[in-house]
Amino acid sequence: MKKLIYLALIPILMFSCKEKSEKTLSGLVKANFSKVINGDSTGLYVLKNAKGMEVCITNFGGRIVSIMVPDKAGKMQDVVLGFDSLADYVNIPSDFGASIGRYANRINKGLLTIDGKTIQLPQNNFGHCLHGGPKGWQYQVYQRVNQVNDTTIELTRHSPDGDQNFPGNVTAKVTFVLTTDNAIKINFEATTDKKTVINMCNHSYFNLSGDATKLITDNLLYINADNFTPVDSTFMTTGEIVTVKGTPMDFTTAKEIGKDITKYDYVQLKNGNGYDHNWVLNTAGDANKVAAKVTSPISGITMEVYTNEPGIQVYTGNFLDGKVKGKRGIVYNQRAAICLETQHYPDSPNKPQWPSTILEPGKVYKSTCIYKFGIEKRKEY
Repeated sequence: MKKLIYLALIPILMFSCKEKSEKTLSGLVKANFSKVINGDSTGLYVLKNAKGMEVCITNFGGRIVSIMVPDKAGKMQDVVLGFDSLADYVNIPSDFGASIGRYANRINKGLLTIDGKTIQLPQNNFGHCLHGGPKGWQYQVYQRVNQVNDTTIELTRHSPDGDQNFPGNVTAKVTFVLTTDNAIKINFEATTDKKTVINMCNHSYFNLSGDATKLITDNLLYINADNFTPVDSTFMTTGEIVTVKGTPMDFTTAKEIGKDITKYDYVQLKNGNGYDHNWVLNTAGDANKVAAKVTSPISGITMEVYTNEPGIQVYTGNFLDGKVKGKRGIVYNQRAAICLETQHYPDSPNKPQWPSTILEPGKVYKSTCIYKFGIEKRKEY
């Protein structure tokens, strides 16, 4: 009998040992992401395409943990910041790779007015509500995971009425698709049973050199936008839409990110501590048009951004301060990464002149963000 029990345990022990030792192409150990948080299980899920590209995702916060793409020499590079274990994502507050919700970016003083009713949201950033509050979806588990195949995964989260004081029972789904041409297509969907606001985005921190010890200030950045929305000293949009022409905000012709970034005599760079602004895209919701492009001169890796959203928040890692160690023990210093967050404009609920973020019962919120990787071919925009 003892022999039979021992034989029955062998497959279980073998599976357990395999999980503990199984590593991804990016060097992540899957077992380090297995945890139960508030009754919900988490894990690390891997997408791969025929070209060898790999994307690792955890359902904690719907986060992209690593992205492996080839550089100009054909060597695979991990081009996003993040952590080696779920424990760090839980214990070190960050937005690395997250699917942000309910409302990406800032809402002024955390105040919402819906159908004449004023709602007070958490004030977790200079007196404003940022990224859905201190317990936004980036710090919650997407409870349902459906890995459709090797290249597609769906993460679904139920957010109850009153979550961070936002109204409505909301069901949100994030679908990641790794395409044959080395693009990550991210589709966001949400429904509600009560009128609410929704503005989701992906918050990956990109360093296309593949070496997060190097800064992104030498990267070339193009933004397909003639205008942007200025901010005050608390990073809140003023309600204006102004031209980029003749200012350091002009990326209509690609230029180095660091070329003007410390010109703090320009008040917007002073207010943003660098670039931390929303650009008003020229693409008119057409996800077939390039919204932005970043190129690393070191690796030759390029990333084009496509979206159906009206805006893109560009953030140059201004508040990374060298206090956080990420994957492989690398210290993340100021401007070690750039974020390109496709979304509606910040504080849209309080700016009726801007595209609405209201979601009503019976309607479906839909948003698309595509990050497409390649090698620089000297294409001019």
